[in-house]
Amino acid sequence: MKNGVDHIGISVVYCCHDGKGKILLAKRTDSCRDEHNRWDIGGGGVDFGETIEAALRREIKEEYNAEVLKFEFLGYRDVFREVDGVKTHWLPLDFKVLIDPATVHNNEPDKHSELRWSTKDTLPDPLHSQLPFFLEKYADKIWTNNQD
Repeated sequence: MKNGVDHIGISVVYCCHDGKGKILLAKRTDSCRDEHNRWDIGGGGVDFGETIEAALRREIKEEYNAEVLKFEFLGYRDVFREVDGVKTHWLPLDFKVLIDPATVHNNEPDKHSELRWSTKDTLPDPLHSQLPFFLEKYADKIWTNNQD
């Protein structure tokens, strides 16, 4: 059975920030299931028997080699998409996460060709199709309160 296809997929989505107004973005490679060569924040599935916080910490360590210093639950979204004719339904639990930029390393070069710290005014192009909605939905917490 496939997450998001045969049943609702549960994931953690995280907007990592440096506490100084920048967020971390990763450019997706052709090895990703979709949205190739687009910039996105991080995310990953929650394993059976794993707590949400454990999944959040595991995914950030796996992708970016970073430890979670502080996190804030932002909310959730129902994400309905169709990719290559296959309908999907994901329920991402969205987080804002403070990490130390000095520790960040691309631990998954097969999935991310590049990492970049960006401000609201320096977002790269093209963005993942879901990212503008995420950034707009949580703008008051992502951009105006990025110092904690």
